Amino acid sequence: MGAGAGFEALSCPTPAPAGDAILLGHGSGGKMSAELLQRLLLPALCNPVLDRLEDQAMVEAGGARLAFTTDSFVVKPLFFPGGDIGTLAVNGTVNDLAMGGAKPLFLSLALILEEGLPLEPLRRVMASVRAAADAAGVSVVTGDTKVVERGSGDGIFVNTSGIGLAAEGVELSAAYARPGDRVLLSGTIGDHGIAILSQREGLEFGGAMASDTAALYPLVEAMLRTRAAIRCLRDPTRGGVASSLNEIAARSGVGIELDESAIPVHDAVRGACEMLGLDPLYVANEGKLLAIVGREDAAALLAAMRAQRLGLEARMIGTVTGAHPGMVTMRTALGTSRIVDMLAGDQLPRIC
Repeated sequence: MGAGAGFEALSCPTPAPAGDAILLGHGSGGKMSAELLQRLLLPALCNPVLDRLEDQAMVEAGGARLAFTTDSFVVKPLFFPGGDIGTLAVNGTVNDLAMGGAKPLFLSLALILEEGLPLEPLRRVMASVRAAADAAGVSVVTGDTKVVERGSGDGIFVNTSGIGLAAEGVELSAAYARPGDRVLLSGTIGDHGIAILSQREGLEFGGAMASDTAALYPLVEAMLRTRAAIRCLRDPTRGGVASSLNEIAARSGVGIELDESAIPVHDAVRGACEMLGLDPLYVANEGKLLAIVGREDAAALLAAMRAQRLGLEARMIGTVTGAHPGMVTMRTALGTSRIVDMLAGDQLPRIC
């Protein structure tokens, strides 16, 4: 392992109770995020569209069914193997639209820049935004720029909002999983989070690390063309696969049982997680999706996924059950079972 900040800098204790202050764990996508939403944010803003709590809002306008989403990106460092904050912002936003079965069309781009930022990294980020938008088939059609005082930011923060056109007859939701459904995963997990960590801390784990950031709509489009019974799609970003599946189990009132041996993890990522005491199930991904699908369509849908570049390593990793509703469990490689709970905070903050 190469030189770095030391293991003490990587420790991630369970966050202390928040009291009346915001902690990093509130942005984790875990239990603290859910508590902040339920106790403070949603009561102030509740309405039928927002209360669905999907990755995107579905709204009707002029006879069209539109998907709308927004996201902010504060990743540290700004540049990492496989991408940068600009690539991440475009792909993360179009993927939230795609998880609703919508074709991404338009983006907004808002930049918060820190005083003293050299222009060269901003040029690089803007070039990445353009390249990622072109690759995803979307246009950046509006935006905003603000500058904050030196020391008030980390160089560049990015907010992107996206609009997409929902596929006709497609209705996806975390509330639609049913006992007997199958859980499909499009590829290896943990690549993005470990790539960020290795770059941030100057660590070497004996293998090439790169973010998996990618625009997922081409894969989703191929899946929708099969007319399979797809209940729900999720891109497991903050909080990883474990948090996404816990959300689905809770929303649908079902249990989910995973097979550890079926979950693909690159050797370098697995080794890094073992060395640092991390669980790949909770590490962020930026180019993978989870699908909850009807049992009768699972095999055909899996074949369709594997025919796409972004689904070559797709696997069936679990089953939805009527037992232990709201809970995710996993059959381990040793033949035992363990609970896969949602973390309170985040193993790796500032990864998106």
